[in-house]
Amino acid sequence: MIKITIERVSATESAKVLIRKLTAEHGEIGFLQSGGCCEGSGPLCMPIKEMRPSAMDVILGKLEGATFYMSDSHYSFAENMHTILDAVPGSSGSFSLDCGSGLAFITRGRLYSDEELAYLEKNPAKRCGYE
Repeated sequence: MIKITIERVSATESAKVLIRKLTAEHGEIGFLQSGGCCEGSGPLCMPIKEMRPSAMDVILGKLEGATFYMSDSHYSFAENMHTILDAVPGSSGSFSLDCGSGLAFITRGRLYSDEELAYLEKNPAKRCGYE
């Protein structure tokens, strides 16, 4: 039997390069997409030791070793989409590590196929929770 895994998040090559650069400069990093307004609309990149995800935040996956979290409220809107992290020319929010790099992390989405949705329904996203 073939085991299939559907990822909830992926990264473009440009994003992977920037993740590796920021990790080399700052140590382990992570992302939080809160779904708020202004800077909260884009993914916030921070040193992992400075992140405080809530118990309800969803862990979408890892990108080049960086954990990508999404707030519960944003996930309820985006759960039917595959999240794609990209790094594009521009400036990001002042609190994100990509600020000043000449690139800004953004996310794009693609709707899952019916087959992917069926798999994901049987394999729900993990929440941070607290033990």
